[in-house]
Amino acid sequence: MESQRSFFVIGLLLVTFLLFQEWQREHAPQPAPSSAPEISQIADTPTASTSGAVSDDVPVSTAGAIVGQEKTIEVKTDVLDILINTRGGDIISAKLNDYKEKLGKDTPVQLLQQSRDFTYIAQSGLIGQHGPDASKKGRPVYHADQSFFEMKDGKDELVVTLAYEQNNLLFHKKFSFKRGSYAVDVTYDVLNNTSEIAQVQLYGQLKQSVNAPESGNAMMTIYRGPAYSTTDEPYEKYDFDDVMERDLKASTPGGWVAMLEHYFVSAWVAPKDEKNTIFTRASSGGNGIIGFTSQALQIEPGKHGQTSATLYVGPKDQDAMAKLSDTLDLTIDYGFLWPISKALFWLLGLIQSVVVNWGLAIIAITIFVKTLLYPLTKKQYVSMAKMRNLQPKMTALRERYGDDRQRMGQAMMELYAKEKVNPMGGCLPMLLQMPIFLALYWVFLESVELRHAEFFLWITDLSAKDPYYVLPVLFGASMWLMQKLTPAQTTDPMQQKMMQMMPIIFSIFFIIFPFPSGLVLYWLVSNLISIAQMLYIYRSMEKSGISVKSS
Repeated sequence: MESQRSFFVIGLLLVTFLLFQEWQREHAPQPAPSSAPEISQIADTPTASTSGAVSDDVPVSTAGAIVGQEKTIEVKTDVLDILINTRGGDIISAKLNDYKEKLGKDTPVQLLQQSRDFTYIAQSGLIGQHGPDASKKGRPVYHADQSFFEMKDGKDELVVTLAYEQNNLLFHKKFSFKRGSYAVDVTYDVLNNTSEIAQVQLYGQLKQSVNAPESGNAMMTIYRGPAYSTTDEPYEKYDFDDVMERDLKASTPGGWVAMLEHYFVSAWVAPKDEKNTIFTRASSGGNGIIGFTSQALQIEPGKHGQTSATLYVGPKDQDAMAKLSDTLDLTIDYGFLWPISKALFWLLGLIQSVVVNWGLAIIAITIFVKTLLYPLTKKQYVSMAKMRNLQPKMTALRERYGDDRQRMGQAMMELYAKEKVNPMGGCLPMLLQMPIFLALYWVFLESVELRHAEFFLWITDLSAKDPYYVLPVLFGASMWLMQKLTPAQTTDPMQQKMMQMMPIIFSIFFIIFPFPSGLVLYWLVSNLISIAQMLYIYRSMEKSGISVKSS
C-alpha cells in the first residue's frame, strides 16, 4: 500500500464518517411520544410543591423604556453589554463586545435577545411558599436606582442591585460582574421581617425559540439547543425535539444547564453544595426551556437568607468555563476523540502563544506530527518497497500451489519471515494519522479561538472556507504530485484511472462541502512534508541497496 493510497483511505474514511453522521441526524428514529401534558398547559415558571405556576411572558422593550411598571436596565462592562428587565430581573439581551457577528463588521455577537420573531433569554427567580415569582399577581417588578450601569476604568467589579418588597419580605437581587469575565453571579438576599419562617426556592432557566436554525452545512452540522450536566451524565444534549415531546427531571448535586450554539454558550451553573433538580419544559409561546431548581431556603424571622447561582454567557472558553464547573468545558464538543482533540488544541495554543499567528501554529503542529510519525513512516516505505520487490516470488508461489490456499498461505508466511517483511507494516502510520485528522477536524469546528483568526493574504478566517478555493486546488495538486513520485502499485488500467482522478475528486469535494481553511491548510502542509520525506527516504533506500521500484 503506497503512501498516497494511505492518505486517500484516510480521507475516504473521514468523508464516510461525516456522511454517516449526517445520515444519522436525518434518519435516526424519533423518540416515542410521552404522557407529558399539552404545551398550552405548561407554564414558563417552574413549580414547587408549595406554589402554583405563573406565566412569565416578558414584553419587548428597549433600554430605559417604561412598559407598564417595568423598565429595562442597561449594564456595560468591558466584555458584555447586558439588558435586564426589572419584571423578574431577567436578562433579555447580551452582546459580546469582543466578538463580531461577521468578519470586518462592527456589530457584536448578540447571544441573548428578544424580538417578536425570536426569543433567547436567561431567567431566574424565587418560587416556593413565599417566593415572589410564585405570586398569583404575576412576577415581581423590581426597583432600581438608575437605568444605566457601567464598569468604570480602574474598577474590576460592578454590582447591580434590584429591590422588591412583598408581605414584609425584602428581596434584593444582585448581579455581580467582573472585568474580563463572561460569568455573572446572581445572588438573592432575603430579609424576613415577618413573625414566621419564610421559605423560598431559587430557580434559573434558559428559554429559546425552538425554530432556531442549526448552523453549518450538510457535512458540518453544528448542534444548537439545550444541554445539561449531572453527576451521572457529565455532558448530555437534550435537543428541542426532546424538550417539546417530554419533560426532563433529574436530581443532582451541583450541575448546570445550557443552551449551545457553535462557538458560544449560555449556562446556569447551579449551587455546587446543594442538591438541585434539572428540568425541561415547553412553553405556550413555542419556546423550549431548560433550567434548574435548588433546595428550599428556610429564613428565620428577623434574619437574612442568601442563595445564588452563576450565569455564563459568552464564548466557549475552556479555561473560563472549567473554573465555574468541572464539566462545563465539555460543551466544547470534540466528539469521541476528545482526549486527542484537547491535547492537540493545547499544543496548538502553546505554539500560537509563541508564533502569534494561528496559521503558522497550524503549520508548526503539522511539522511536529509528521516528525513524530517519521520513524513509522520510514518503516512504512521500506516495508512497501520490500513487498513490491517480492512480487515476482509471490507470483511464482501462486503458480506452484495454484488453488491450494493452505499451502500457499504457509509458503507466503515463510517467505515474509525469510525476507524480514511485515505485510502490515504500511498500515500503522495510516491508523495513527486518521484519529489525528478527525480530532483536528473537531478542534477547528469547536474552538472559538480560531473563529475569525487570520493567516495571511486572502485567508482572513481559518475557521471558514477558503473564499477563492486556492487551498483546495493546491491540496489537489499536492496529491497529484505524490502520485507521480510514488511507484505504481497496480497495473490494472481501471485502478490507475481511479487513482488519477482522486486529486480532482478531493478538490471538488472541498469546494462543494467547504471545510475550514485551517484544516485544509493542515492537509496541504502534511502532503508537502510527506513529499519531502518520501524523496529523502527513497534516496536513502537506493543508497542502501533497496530498490524503490518493483523488480
